[in-house]
Amino acid sequence: MTNKINIAVIGVGRWGVHLLRNFLAHPQVNVVAVVDPHPERLAAVKQQFNLDENVLLTTQWQDLKTVPGLTGVAIATPATTHYALIKDALQQGYHVLAEKPLTLNPAECRELCHLAEQHHLILTVDHTYLFHPAVEQGKTVVQAGKLGDLRYGYATRTHLGPVRQDVDALWDLAIHDIAIFNAWLGQTPVKVQATGTVWLQGAGEQGSREAEVGSYTDSVPQGLADLVWLTLTYPDGFQAYIHLCWLNSDKQRRLGIVGSLGSLIFDEMSISSPLTLLHGEFEQQGNQFIPVNQKQVVLELEPGEPLGRVCSSFVVSILNNTPSEISSGWVGTELVEILAALTLSLNQGGKPVFLSDRIVKEQKSQE
Repeated sequence: MTNKINIAVIGVGRWGVHLLRNFLAHPQVNVVAVVDPHPERLAAVKQQFNLDENVLLTTQWQDLKTVPGLTGVAIATPATTHYALIKDALQQGYHVLAEKPLTLNPAECRELCHLAEQHHLILTVDHTYLFHPAVEQGKTVVQAGKLGDLRYGYATRTHLGPVRQDVDALWDLAIHDIAIFNAWLGQTPVKVQATGTVWLQGAGEQGSREAEVGSYTDSVPQGLADLVWLTLTYPDGFQAYIHLCWLNSDKQRRLGIVGSLGSLIFDEMSISSPLTLLHGEFEQQGNQFIPVNQKQVVLELEPGEPLGRVCSSFVVSILNNTPSEISSGWVGTELVEILAALTLSLNQGGKPVFLSDRIVKEQKSQE
């Protein structure tokens, strides 16, 4: 396929620079513009990637409207800016790849999904883990029944920084593990609970950020939680427990599902064996339960950078005019609704919050 599409990257901070790198390397993409409010970042990426003089470097998003033939935009800006940027981009006729979360408000997410459909545009959310070879392989293992009857799931995502000022650890970190559990289980939670602890950015510090953070700070009156514990309950009764903290020097990226025949472990920090199937079950002898059939199998994975797969999927969706089956705007909306319910539970000291199925109903009504 020789068709090329023109793409602009908006935001070249810690994550946006990797989007830029992947799009520059893609054979079916012309990067025609880079937008960032910090001139020093623009200068840095120009030098780092030896950008052509024809590539527009600007601090103003509105300047993109003067770029002829612009097809799509990749948005990697703070979450609080997503709604306005994505809405404007769709209204200008651009396809959109947005960094997670889609927005901080489920109603805004649904509005953007409908807007994309009305304009026959692609809206994809960069849920990178859904494109990870280990997550794809793990989904095959779980849904093939190799774990037997599923018992429970657990995940730990901890590190020492970066500490964000636009969202708390829940919104920054939980979306990854929730997305993986949803993909592996083939279902979404019907009930959620969350408790958390604030150490660094309590309610007293929020006033100075009010203009930047906007309505999100109103939804977290206790401040931005540094530590969060989550419980997700799925329709069949399966429960997943998630531990999140950006104030922990013990860096972990580990997720597992336990079944009657064994456990499946995705350990991102293990370079040699990120996805492991641990066989093992119990045999009852009298009143004793004896472990049997124990075996460890390191699963082989296809090579490929997950973010590169995200970018390629976005390009294919545009060229084929077909929404992403893996990470469409509706998938992103569903995850935002779960996070919003978790925030409500967090603010209520861990009170269970039940989720509706209205996203699925809305999506089906458009088909």
